[in-house]
Amino acid sequence: MTTSTGSLHHKILVSACLMGCRVRYNGSSKTLMRAALTQWRQEQRLVIYCPELGAGLPTPRLPAEIVGGDGAEVLAGRARVVESDGRDVTQIYTLAAWLALRTAQQAGCRYALLSDGSPTCGSQAIYDGRFSGQQQPGAGVATALLRQHGIAVYSEQQTDELLAHLNRAEMRQPR
Repeated sequence: MTTSTGSLHHKILVSACLMGCRVRYNGSSKTLMRAALTQWRQEQRLVIYCPELGAGLPTPRLPAEIVGGDGAEVLAGRARVVESDGRDVTQIYTLAAWLALRTAQQAGCRYALLSDGSPTCGSQAIYDGRFSGQQQPGAGVATALLRQHGIAVYSEQQTDELLAHLNRAEMRQPR
């Protein structure tokens, strides 16, 4: 999409829960009220998506955590995603990641703003795999896959960093 000045607006894949959709595991949202999101939505640059719903998971659903590593380890087959009842759901969370990547690529997204803590979307932290409420540094499965394919992923706490990065990138675009 171009503006009247001709500058390119980069598309951003954004977690649906951050936009107020009640799609989290417990049926809640994680609405992020930021002026930048309102502006980006008006500019039609947001691709609002929930990987878990895209893969067919219901809302609500049991909490899930990565056991034995992070999203990159899941993709490499060295870690798994399990629900709080012990059921292995690695395959569906891996599908969710691939569907998120396909959605981002089809829409031309170079950036993503995803919900931190999630076994799918976490970008700075994920839960520790013990269902203890404790987080550890790491990335979810979709975040790891998006990054492996050159899409920069930011958490909701990094909205200002994403805004600054986009402003720099778009200032360099030919007019």
